[in-house]
Amino acid sequence: MDKSLNMKLNRKYLADLILDKLIANKEELKKEFNQSGRINSCVIDDLLPEEVAKEIYEAYPSPEEMALHKSLRENKRIAAQMDLYNPILEEAVYAFQDERIVLVVEEITGLKEMIPDEHLYAGGISLMATGNFLNPHLDNSHDNDRENYRVLNLLYYVTPDWDINNGGNLELWDNGMEKPQRVIHSKFNRLALMITNKTSIHSVSKVTAIGKRCCVSNYYFSQKPAEASEYFHVTSFYGRPEEHVKNIFLRADAFLRQAIRKFTGKRIVETKHIYKK
Repeated sequence: MDKSLNMKLNRKYLADLILDKLIANKEELKKEFNQSGRINSCVIDDLLPEEVAKEIYEAYPSPEEMALHKSLRENKRIAAQMDLYNPILEEAVYAFQDERIVLVVEEITGLKEMIPDEHLYAGGISLMATGNFLNPHLDNSHDNDRENYRVLNLLYYVTPDWDINNGGNLELWDNGMEKPQRVIHSKFNRLALMITNKTSIHSVSKVTAIGKRCCVSNYYFSQKPAEASEYFHVTSFYGRPEEHVKNIFLRADAFLRQAIRKFTGKRIVETKHIYKK
């Protein structure tokens, strides 16, 4: 890449590019996001110039340099301590937190008074390689201090030439676990917006190919829930339709964690996925 372009890849420059793309497609995105009968979501392709998106991908650390989350629930690599990695990655993450972008995303989604999370609680970067997956789940309803509702996921995929048949795709269970899921291809240079509420069950299909599916993740919060009424729940996992025994264990796990959090206000395990600046 041209060194002059590399020097320009700061969050303001990236935010300017993202903002232009969102504004140009705002009405179409608004219509897509607010379709009825499904989990509110939309995608926009070719978000950034191709060479910029590739530079973000090439800056990714090796899997071994990222935290491994491996259990019945999931198998993936994530990172939030962004100052450990190539600075371009931190700039890319925080570009999505630009106030101008938050405002236009509010117009697209209809969600109000959203707040980006500078501490990257559950945000940052993620990487999935062969065999990695994320089981169907509901994201936890609040931020780490239970002060604001988690209302929107922003997922930016940056792996060049990533085929839909490779796996690692976002799955939205629009009609619950009893009906087939809707698949959103984790296509190179694609941004997906997805609401987080009481019914937004989603997952990531198992990666079956050689390679790494990389994603820049942000989550917006708000004092107002993404529903008409208030609610609270911990991250709650499910087995896939064919995983009957696994589903029993995951539902019991969610029930236990929900009960402990409700009555004590504390987590069983304190989260380490926070950017400590």
